[in-house]
Amino acid sequence: MSFAFQREQLVRFGHCDPAGIVFYPRYFEMLNELVEDWFANGLKLPFEQLIGQRRVGMPTAQLETRFVRVSRHGDSLVQRIHVERLGRSSVTLRIAFEGMDEGVRGTRVEFTQVLVCTSLSDHKPQAFPDDLRAALERSLAAQQETDKP
Repeated sequence: MSFAFQREQLVRFGHCDPAGIVFYPRYFEMLNELVEDWFANGLKLPFEQLIGQRRVGMPTAQLETRFVRVSRHGDSLVQRIHVERLGRSSVTLRIAFEGMDEGVRGTRVEFTQVLVCTSLSDHKPQAFPDDLRAALERSLAAQQETDKP
């Protein structure tokens, strides 16, 4: 599967529970950091500008999670975002965190996340601002370009 954005995340001591594996709420923190990095580095529209200056929110409206394998302190996770659907005011993402298991990259956790563009004045959905829509469309087009033979 092609992807719109990718980064690597080192599993740190603070991510882990006493059993030495990632404590599941930490995956959600990593997910949020990944999405923020995609906006800042991939879309070139940092959350602090959207939320702080422009008062445009991008809350999660739906989140499905499937935990596949454990991750341990010191593991390196490749985190990938795939844009599944782009609507008028929402975007559906499929996200996977993968790590090496006996020399083979395997999925550790998968997410399907729906982000909705809102006005932070009234917290109601709104159409994506033109520059954000254009950035999302560019990201989707680049993702689709990698799918071509």
